[in-house]
Parts: sequence; C-alpha cells; structure tokens
Amino acid sequence: MNSMYDTHLSPNAANFTALSPVSFVERTAEIFGDLPAVIHGQRRYTWRQTRDRSAQLAAALKALGIARGDTVSVMLPNTPEMVEAHYAVPALNAVLNTLNTRLDAALLAWQMHHCEAKVLIADSEFSLTVKEAIRILKLTHGRDIFVVDVHDSEFTGEGASVGVINYEAFIAAQQPMTTLCGPVDEWDAIAVSYTSGTTGDPKGVVTHHRGAYLNAVSNVATWTMPLFPKYLWTLPMFHCNGWCFPWTVAMQAGTHVCLRKVDGLNILSSIRDHHVDHYCAAPIVHSQLINAPDAWRDGINWCVRGMVAGAAPPAAMIEGMAHIGFDITHVYGLTEVYGPASVAVQRDNWALEPLAEQVRLNGRQGVRYVLQEGMTVRDPETMVECPADGQTMGEIMFRGNIVMKGYLKNPLATDAVFRGGWFHTGDLAVMEPDRYVKIKDRSKDIIISGGENISSIEVEDALYSHTAVMACAVVARPDAKWGESAVAFVELKPERNVSAEDLIAHCRTLLAAYKVPKDVRFEDIPKTSTGKIQKFQLRERF
Repeated sequence: MNSMYDTHLSPNAANFTALSPVSFVERTAEIFGDLPAVIHGQRRYTWRQTRDRSAQLAAALKALGIARGDTVSVMLPNTPEMVEAHYAVPALNAVLNTLNTRLDAALLAWQMHHCEAKVLIADSEFSLTVKEAIRILKLTHGRDIFVVDVHDSEFTGEGASVGVINYEAFIAAQQPMTTLCGPVDEWDAIAVSYTSGTTGDPKGVVTHHRGAYLNAVSNVATWTMPLFPKYLWTLPMFHCNGWCFPWTVAMQAGTHVCLRKVDGLNILSSIRDHHVDHYCAAPIVHSQLINAPDAWRDGINWCVRGMVAGAAPPAAMIEGMAHIGFDITHVYGLTEVYGPASVAVQRDNWALEPLAEQVRLNGRQGVRYVLQEGMTVRDPETMVECPADGQTMGEIMFRGNIVMKGYLKNPLATDAVFRGGWFHTGDLAVMEPDRYVKIKDRSKDIIISGGENISSIEVEDALYSHTAVMACAVVARPDAKWGESAVAFVELKPERNVSAEDLIAHCRTLLAAYKVPKDVRFEDIPKTSTGKIQKFQLRERF
C-alpha cells in the first residue's frame, strides 16, 4: 500500500545509483589521481594512469562485442593486468572469471566452456597449459575463444605467445572509455568463481555488484583500514577476487604492491622496500613469516597488519605472529560469501588477558561482517538455532547481501545450499556465550571413533603447539575396532627432528586419550595454490 512518502518520490538519476565497486575507481582517479596505485617491479602507475589503462581495456573488450552477461576469463598472477581486469570487466557489466593458475588444461577448458567465456587474457608463464586448454576447448566443446597475451616485465622464465595480440597493443589501440560506469542493476553478476571441485565437477559461484561493493566496504570497517594503505598482494587475486580487496584498495586510494611469486623472503623484502602496512594470506603463508630468519625482518619497524583466513588457523600461528610483532586479524568465509564475511573482532579488554587466552579468543571465526545481515549456528536438519553455550555443535550459516546469487547452471545445488532461508557453509561450529562462533570442523572432516566425535582441528592445534611442527593435517582412516581413528600427516620445520612417538606423547599431554592420533606420518602435505591443505587427497589414501 502506497503512503504519502511514496507519492512523487520515486528514485531518479539524481538520488539513486546501483551499487558497484567500479565507482571506487572513478572517485579515486578523480580526487587522488596523482597518488601511486600500482607498484610492480620497475613499473609504477598512478591512480589516473590505472584508471585510464582499465578504461582502455574496457574499450578494447567492448570493441570485440563484450557486453552485459558476457564472460571474460583471465589466467594471471598478481600483476597490474590482473588489477585492471577487476576494474574493466565489471565496468562493461560483463562477468569476470579469474582462473586458478595451478589448474590443469582439462579443468581450465571445462570451466571456460561452462561459463561460456568469450575472451581469455593469459600470462605467458602459463602458455603451455593455456595452449592445451584452448585445444581441448575446441576439440571437446567446439568453442573458439579470443586470447590476449600478457608478457609481464617481471617474468624471467620461458613463455610463448598463444593469442592473436599482445595486451599492451590490445589496449593501446583504444581511447579510454569516458566513464567506468558499471551496471544499471546492482543484482547483475560481477564475477563467476569456481570451487575446488573435490567431489564431482566444480561449482560456478556467481556473485553480484551489490555484494562486491558491500564486502569491499566491510573490509575497510573490519580492519579500520585508513586512507592510502600500502597493500601487498600475497593472496592470489584469482581466489574469491582477492577477497574483494582490489576494490577495497581503490576505495581507500591505496597502493597495490604486486607480488608475482609468494615466499617468505619476497614477502618480507616487499614489505620493507615499499613500507607495506597491510596484506592477506592463508595460515601457511603466515607460518613462513614466523619461521623466516630474523635477518629477513630487519628494518621493518612499523606496524604491519595481516589478515588470515582460508582455514582455521592454528593457535601456534596466531601466537607466533604476535611474537614477531605483526598485528593479525582473523576472518572467516567462503567463495560463496565473497571471501571473508565474519571476523574475530578484538575487544579492548582482550589485551589484558594472558597471551594464551588472547590466542584462543583471536582464533575464533567471530561475528558477522558489519554489512552481512545474519550469521548463526543451527541444526542443519531442524534449522533450530543452537544455544550460545560453547558446547552444542551445529552448522555455520549466513544470510544477507554478502551471499552469492547462486551456482551457475546448477539449480539443484543452489536450492540445497539455500534451504531454510540461510546459506549452509558445511562448517560445524559452536556459538560461545558472547555469540562469537568457533569452528570445530568441516562436516566431512569430523572423525567418529567409538561413537565419539573428534575434531580434526583440535588435534591439529595440539600438534602445532609442538615447536618442531611446520604444518599438519589430521584425517580419519578406517579402524576395525573403533570404526575410525585419527592419523596425522606432519611437515617438520627445517633442521628439526622429532619422532612419531614424541608427537603422540606430546598430544597425550593435551588431549583426551581417544583423540590422540594412532599414527603420525612425515611427508609433504598436498595444498592448493592459496596454501589451503587438501585433506580429501589424504582421506583418499585410505
């Protein structure tokens, strides 16, 4: 029913604009165009230059006929071209598909076919894989794709041209578009990102402009990120669109410090050389910094703020970062919620607690982002919310604007994951009395031994507390007596030696007897390109 406040008060061009993170680029270029936007080796671009290069890329794609709903795939490391793609493709109301650079040709071809990509922008480092993917795409799916080659100035290896034109020539042929304008409807898709596909085909997670805008803003609020940050790209931008930080950095007129190769020395050198103050990474990357030689950190005498997500971080990692003086914020999320969508907000009184308690508090998945409407722990069958008692286990669920549109061409999976009006994460957790959420495990990672539930994360925390352990993963194996038992896979720190019996004895001092792993194996642990441990590969061995 209309009221007097609806009469002659309709939205119009003067008072309503669809939310899109593309607007951050235009604003920053207009106001702070002279400030540094991108640093990559010897290359430097201001915000005005970055905006114009992005607008040239948009114009070049438009000249190919790319428009609303068309997909542009990119196979790029963290380079200026990857930043520009995040600004140019959404400005056309097209959909950005950032490909995982570690995938094989067959899976790349499958994803590009599934999202019907019309253009591929690819770095020459991956030319062999890209060439094979294009062959498979044509042979298996009958699809042609226009390929643009990127020859990055910082790539020193071998790489051939695959496409019909070089990136710099491609954009130089066009005048910049007048405005990076974004969509008319903020519900329009901005990106499609594929899950890891550990069971069956990967799912194409479709996100929208409104969600990307609001999550970019939430990143600033969550981190109290000041204007003009210097942000180091340790997190791959192909992962959940870099957790929306390409747009967050634009919003704050910050500097993208690009990093082509991620390792402890490169990270710490970049932090020191460019006075970096913010970065994001998976726990394994933070552990590299903790275990780096002290000399690598020489000269870093300012506050460096790191954000950690991607897996439940071990307590030892959070404590280790505190010891080297880095300020760590723990966030939690999934591709389906644009990366991080909850945060362990640090209260002032936590600083008064002993370090061990600070580590416990900071290690929780926390509370919803400020612009996410709901986060809860519920029984996935009854949909009844679990009591905030720190004991009753349920499934973490989200609802609100920072939730995907759904899975591309997969209505059954979309309906299943949105059942009951909430997005089901698949992560099992408890809600503590202060309503902060703490993950106990992935539903598929819980070990049921003799009828008792064992959290693999709890066992891993016990192992990580041993000074010799660099990385570990605990999974279930069949057990004739108990149904399942815990087996631990462990990577040791350099020049550290410890036996399986030593680690089992260490766990006995921290865990109930039934939770102690029955077997410890020393070997490399399979990980994704973002450092996330792939437990499914370990489970498959049994």
